[in-house]
Amino acid sequence: MDRSRFVSLAVAAFGLVFVSFLIRGLTRLVAPYGVAVAASAPLLFAAAALLAGLFALAVLDATGIRPMR
Repeated sequence: MDRSRFVSLAVAAFGLVFVSFLIRGLTRLVAPYGVAVAASAPLLFAAAALLAGLFALAVLDATGIRPMR
């Protein structure tokens, strides 16, 4: 993976977090809190998984095991 792809995936992950909170807030206007959390949770979990994967790639790059191009 090249560095520009890594950065674009990191920006996408933070965008998913932002959209998750946006969905939670807008859903909260028309539905109870539990429904709002359930509606936004999949995006938040996807962002967390993406950030965990990117963190693992960054650690592998920092240790020299799998350098980025």
